[in-house]
Amino acid sequence: MATFKKLETGRWQAQVARQGVRKARSFKTKREAQDWANRQEFLITEGETGGSSQLLRELFSRYAREVSPKKRGARWEIIRLERLSKDKIGEIRLSDLAPSDFADWRDRRLSEVAPASVNREMVLMSSVLTQARREWGLISSNPMTDVSKPSKPPPRDRRVSQDEVDKLVVAAGADLTKIRARAVHAFLFAIETAMRSGEIISLTNQTVDREKRVATLPKTKNGTSRKVPLSNAALSLLSELPETEGALFGLTSQQIDANFRAARDKAEIENLTFHDSRHEAITRLAKKLDVLSLARMVGHRDIRMLQVYYNETPEELGV
Repeated sequence: MATFKKLETGRWQAQVARQGVRKARSFKTKREAQDWANRQEFLITEGETGGSSQLLRELFSRYAREVSPKKRGARWEIIRLERLSKDKIGEIRLSDLAPSDFADWRDRRLSEVAPASVNREMVLMSSVLTQARREWGLISSNPMTDVSKPSKPPPRDRRVSQDEVDKLVVAAGADLTKIRARAVHAFLFAIETAMRSGEIISLTNQTVDREKRVATLPKTKNGTSRKVPLSNAALSLLSELPETEGALFGLTSQQIDANFRAARDKAEIENLTFHDSRHEAITRLAKKLDVLSLARMVGHRDIRMLQVYYNETPEELGV
């Protein structure tokens, strides 16, 4: 049976004693203590002793080894799991996990990063726990389902002015054999095509048909392929790149991010990210393409997503 005691610190201690197994833990509220106690009694009764003794960080490590490598974003997912493993939440045993543990982690993490980052990490942890429940049989329920996520911030509506483009080009220099110049060149190409940085750095002579004026992206963010029409300006930007047998831009995702930011800072431009090129591109393309064609070109299955990126000003609308 479970007993509950309010401590001098104001926290509530839950004690569970069933079938010779004794456990105790303290929580901020009596409700959290009761939820934990109910879960522990269930686990003891059902005889879940195998995986329940594992630490959460061990679960993160297993997921990183066995599941993450099969995903498109494997590298970043593994990095996130390694960081989560170092947090104190990773030292909690699966049998002791409660929604309050993840709520505590969420609140601490919100003091370090933006809500969007916390949401992504919560989704990842929930995927790990779901895998542990469905495939590995280590837990009977996912405690993350009872933890609320931070409110999403409003989508960015940052546009890119021609003056800013000119400053970026000057800051990066005209020598495209230099990484910083190619990073800004990629930004200009992104404005013409609405491609993501990861899609741009994957382009090769084999995936770009200059005669048909189209770039083929075999695998995109949503897991499907798509073809992107290339404007005269886009083709001109490609023609200016140094000849290569490999990737046309010759950049990694880390290089394109770091060098774009370096050029931006040198140009003294504030609050601009590489991904803002997608907002600018989609807003410009909306004047030329119908909604379905635009969604197909930029890779949105749900045309409502276009509203996140379409940021035409009242002056441009002519009202």
